[in-house]
Amino acid sequence: MNRSLNPRWITLAWGLFLLIVAVTFPLMVSNLVVVNGAVLVLMYAGLATSWNIFSGYTGYNALGHTIFFGFGAYTIALISTNQHLQGGFAVFWLVPVAGVVAMLLAIPIGWIALRMRGHAFVITTLIMVFIFQLLAFNLRGITLGSAGLFLPLPGFDIGWYFLPFYYIQLAILVAALLVSWYIRSSRYGLWLLSIRDDEDRAEGLGVRTGASKLVAWVISAFFTGMIGAMFGYFFGAVYPPYVFDPALSITIVLMAFLGGVGTLSGPILGAVILESAQLYFNMNSQTGFYQIFLGALFLVIMLLLPRGIVPSLFKLWRAWRVRSGAGGSPVAPESQPVVVEKG
Repeated sequence: MNRSLNPRWITLAWGLFLLIVAVTFPLMVSNLVVVNGAVLVLMYAGLATSWNIFSGYTGYNALGHTIFFGFGAYTIALISTNQHLQGGFAVFWLVPVAGVVAMLLAIPIGWIALRMRGHAFVITTLIMVFIFQLLAFNLRGITLGSAGLFLPLPGFDIGWYFLPFYYIQLAILVAALLVSWYIRSSRYGLWLLSIRDDEDRAEGLGVRTGASKLVAWVISAFFTGMIGAMFGYFFGAVYPPYVFDPALSITIVLMAFLGGVGTLSGPILGAVILESAQLYFNMNSQTGFYQIFLGALFLVIMLLLPRGIVPSLFKLWRAWRVRSGAGGSPVAPESQPVVVEKG
């Protein structure tokens, strides 16, 4: 009797394989420039995954996650300078603290922004980024304005300088991915997906839409704040236009849409493709060509893979299985319309 392998086991095997590759990658590569780029790729993958926890599951396309990124960066900078930390591994203990600060900040911001929907929500979150950027410029007694804040030097040996940043950022990415997977497979995840499909209907069926959105918003902010702290320590300085950058918010959204919004692997794939391409063009002093590449890539995706790479390829693979008579297929990575039973 011909039995096909359980798709869940295949997915798990691929996940373990990719995790092993990620863990061993910096040990197998001797080029420090490549490892430096890998750290940045992990940061962007974490940002896209964090954004997806809220926007991918609720359908609220937020452009304000840079706020939490910036607060995470300023938190680690302010604490490390005021406490006169000497660098090293001790500063990394401030990364979860920065995440908690961003999470607490997300509560009042979310309480205000999540009262809106559609374009009003998108514009409101984007405007908030500019507001906090101006505050960072003008609150010179705290942020030192455009002069910026400097963090202590890590003091690691040049031979393994990037390894602590790489593995801690990898741990944050894995944690965000596991939380995203847990939410997606839980009853709470069904509530979020029902909000994305039809919020009014979901509310009529008993889903506490306001609380559900706010919890996802806060969880997303927690991981974004931690990555902002990692960014600040990695680059050694925090400046308002870099950590409260509206372009960064847009980049995160583009990465998620490229790979596939609402999927687990889509935001990571989008981040790997876009950030790797940007690093390649930057190293070859061809930043202008990156803009051309980005536009051409999204034109191809919109025409051939409109749902993003992962959902579109899965749809093609499922159609091939049906034509070849291979039987049923697992639940698609892109969410199907959700029915929430009352009560």
